[in-house]
Amino acid sequence: MSARTVPAPAVRTSRRLALAILCAGQLMVILDGTIVNVALPAVQESLGFSSSALGWVVNAYLIPFGGLLLLSGRFGDLFGRKRVFVTGLVVFTGASLLCGLAQSATALLVARFVQGVGGAVTSSVTLAMIVTMFTEPGERARAIGVYSFVQSAGGTLGLLLGGVLTRAAGWHWIFFVNVPIGVVAAVLAQRMLVAERGTGRGKGTDALGAVLITFSLMPAVYAIVAAADHGFGSARTLGSGLAALVLLAAFVVRQARAENPLLPPRMFRYRAVSGALATHALMISGMFGFQFLAVLYMQKVLGLDEVQTGAGVVPVSLLIGIMSLFLAPRLLGRFGARAVLWAALALIGAGLGMLGRIPVDGTYLADVFPATVPLGIGFGLAMPALAGLAMSGATPQDSGLASGMFNTVQQVGASLGLAVLSALAASRTGTLLHDGASRDEALTGGYRLAFRVGAVFVLGALVIAVTVLRTPRRTTRDASADGPAPSRAAEADAGTP
Repeated sequence: MSARTVPAPAVRTSRRLALAILCAGQLMVILDGTIVNVALPAVQESLGFSSSALGWVVNAYLIPFGGLLLLSGRFGDLFGRKRVFVTGLVVFTGASLLCGLAQSATALLVARFVQGVGGAVTSSVTLAMIVTMFTEPGERARAIGVYSFVQSAGGTLGLLLGGVLTRAAGWHWIFFVNVPIGVVAAVLAQRMLVAERGTGRGKGTDALGAVLITFSLMPAVYAIVAAADHGFGSARTLGSGLAALVLLAAFVVRQARAENPLLPPRMFRYRAVSGALATHALMISGMFGFQFLAVLYMQKVLGLDEVQTGAGVVPVSLLIGIMSLFLAPRLLGRFGARAVLWAALALIGAGLGMLGRIPVDGTYLADVFPATVPLGIGFGLAMPALAGLAMSGATPQDSGLASGMFNTVQQVGASLGLAVLSALAASRTGTLLHDGASRDEALTGGYRLAFRVGAVFVLGALVIAVTVLRTPRRTTRDASADGPAPSRAAEADAGTP
């Protein structure tokens, strides 16, 4: 029975089930980025990791994940997004099982790498499938709100769930828990999601471009990761960064000459897309350090334990959920994505600025909790607005690529921001210790500097959002491609070439 003959309530129910399946797959991927962090000491003791090698339990996942998002998104456009999504779920679930069964450090690292591949393939097309499934502006805004909540709150849930599972059942279960969820999600996805016909190879798949972009993003992510451990001036960081730049330059040249480029240059002609990606990169770079650095401040300076620290970041996730699920769709429909984004970025900058004044003898309720309010509200509003803007200029044939670009920017921006802010905090702490400050004074001084720099990143994002995401005219072609006519506020946000 076609969608035109099925009653509207049945269509809505089918779409909601499909959205739940997509978000379940995305939640697994997001959770796995943080759930392992609290289990690292147990993993080290069990498998005999050295202190220097332990970080690779995280890095072995992050490098393929960040490197393959863009390529996987394009594959979704070429060969069908449902096929790519289900394939990613199968790979991710199988790798999760291997991670839980690992009896050696090498086995775990190999399985983590494969898990990162599956995570990239799954995540790369999720947003594109949501956007193409929900064409009515109000429904689309609500669906993107759900997706944004999963993206934003998944990391915090991972920290809490990782601690609980590790204590109650052992570190193996942080991976085993993915298996039943992944199997159910893959089966339901195969049955419930509508199969889309990809554009196919056409004049030929840009195999060289695929190789260049993959092998440029992977050393780029590695350079960012290495910077956190070895410094930005180390040979590893500089060598990896140089290799990434050379390969990226070769990729750009290839895309300008290829008949059927992997990343068509037209993608950057849309003001909304380019501006949203740049804004997203700076916002994530500034915001992502909050979770990591605030946790360190609460533990090392305020003396809170793991459970108290996890509870301390819950208000941010709750506010993100309330904003993205309930208020953001209404505000986006009434005021438009640009206006909502401006206010959201101002709130995030204010929250980080408040953390930039944390004292040595502070308390959670007086010095940390007040900042969680503007951070949670701002991020819960910013993510749906940015996701909608980033997808607004993409044609149906390019939506998978746009989704992959959005997620790539998020992953690279988060890694780069965390590396920069962590390095600044460590450098400032070392300087203060050298000058005779106490341990707590030095640590707090380092965290304050990092939060202030993070606020500057977010203010830079606000400047781009105000100057680049201006109000262009909406063309007839754009209106026909995007489905039903949106509200006046939404019309102002549609990007044209």
